[in-house]
Amino acid sequence: MKKVSVLVPCYNEEENVIPMSQALTKLFEEQLTQYDYEIVFIDNCSQDTTRDKLRMICAGNKKIKAILNAKNFGQFNSPYYGMLQTTGDCVICMCCDFQDPIEVVPEFLKAWEEGYRIVCGIKATSRENGIMRFLRTCYYKAIKKMSQVEQIEHFTGFGLYDKSFIEVLRNLDDPTPFLRGIVAELGFKRKDIEYEQQRRRAGKTHNNWYSLYDAAMLSFTSYTKVGLRVATIMGFLCSVISLAVAVFYLVMKLTHWSEFQAGMAPVTIGVFLMGSIQLFFIGLVGEYIMNINTRVMKRPLVVEEERINF
Repeated sequence: MKKVSVLVPCYNEEENVIPMSQALTKLFEEQLTQYDYEIVFIDNCSQDTTRDKLRMICAGNKKIKAILNAKNFGQFNSPYYGMLQTTGDCVICMCCDFQDPIEVVPEFLKAWEEGYRIVCGIKATSRENGIMRFLRTCYYKAIKKMSQVEQIEHFTGFGLYDKSFIEVLRNLDDPTPFLRGIVAELGFKRKDIEYEQQRRRAGKTHNNWYSLYDAAMLSFTSYTKVGLRVATIMGFLCSVISLAVAVFYLVMKLTHWSEFQAGMAPVTIGVFLMGSIQLFFIGLVGEYIMNINTRVMKRPLVVEEERINF
């Protein structure tokens, strides 16, 4: 009998962990009886009663396991680490807030049985804020055009991963893993299944503009060179323009200075323009350097405080 692992990352999901465990258990015990299963919750240091409820759930069902992180290790490290701790023939990763519909799981498994080693859930439509949906779409379009690696639009990590791909992840040794990019770059034969993203069942999202920016920059600095190339080209063009302006002013001073009184305005505007361009690209280069620095330090993905039912 094949074993299916379901990984559920959570953070402050006290209103959702029990309904999620019940829904998944019911799914496997009523509809997917041909599979053995395990449900693994990985808690990213919740500050509410999520951990107490996870302990209670695990005490009542040995097929439900939990990993409790010592601290919050971010939105990418924790799910990635949790996937590496599973023991199934495949792993299904889904959010605890019910935005990833459980009803799609049988479709994932059907595609897996057909031979696909990775099955990606693609958000064809969403009930989230319309502005956020528009901004996400713009981001996916932009990163897809700039990246040398094929990027998967509206893929957030919700999907199924064969154990052969999990072994690839185990050997990757990446301290700042970006799963969406890794799937696109190193993934096996893949099938995309569209779904409608639901609203949160309960609780409040912990994604904010900073976390979204962090995700965007991790993807940008990991899978594109365009930022550095644009900085190089812009620097060259600005140097040419500055040299041309300097030569122009020199010629005018030597030949027609009495007739040419431009004042300080052009110089002031030029200084501020060049300064702003330099600051922008210094910041961009800094993002690349931070990405490199994080990888060089080789810190662990996660430090566990406790694990239950392993």
